[in-house]
Amino acid sequence: MDGNGRWAEARGLPRVFGHRAGVEALRQAVQNAGDLGIEWLTVYAFSSENWSRPPAEVSDLMGLLKLFIRRDLADLHRNGVRIHIVGERKTLSPDIAALLEDAEVLTAGNRAMNLVIAFNYGSRNEITRAVRSLAMALAQGRLSAAQIDEDLLGSFLDTAHMPDPDLVIRTSGEMRLSNFLMWQAAYSEFVFLPVLWPDFSRVHLEEAIASFAGRERRFGGRPAREAVS
Repeated sequence: MDGNGRWAEARGLPRVFGHRAGVEALRQAVQNAGDLGIEWLTVYAFSSENWSRPPAEVSDLMGLLKLFIRRDLADLHRNGVRIHIVGERKTLSPDIAALLEDAEVLTAGNRAMNLVIAFNYGSRNEITRAVRSLAMALAQGRLSAAQIDEDLLGSFLDTAHMPDPDLVIRTSGEMRLSNFLMWQAAYSEFVFLPVLWPDFSRVHLEEAIASFAGRERRFGGRPAREAVS
């Protein structure tokens, strides 16, 4: 979800106004995804690199996270949305960590839709933490080197028991992953949109899905028509 700051600056507004508009776009995106029958939606809310932003902007973002969960959690729960959090939690302040955990616990039984919030998340950090846990299991004798394969390593990631993303959408015209789900997105399809995130609408979501639906996914193999010829 990229482009909040640029959206505000283009209007002569402080960046926090862009982040507020981005939260409203997020609300609409979750609703639209649910309406379209999407079972899993992952949003990159705050990266582990975002801490390098000016302290005032980070503080604003933390405040918006609290506001989103406190204001929207009841509606999400009522609509059957289950919340999952991925990202490093040990370094979060106790109030933020507790808020995220409470959201997961409250919605744990919901089945209508899964909303994955990547918060304090970085793919390299996630993989490093997974390898560290795997190394500890090896050192303790709970695993052998012969047991290590892609599935085992994947089980140590934050996204264990979650499906890999079929489609990754990035707004604002940037054309890179920016440390987002690099392991999981190995065979994802990508759509890069020039629209800034606060302007992201149902039309954009539907267009991205239509683009995805028209593609032939190979997962490293040949197209089906070639494989049978």
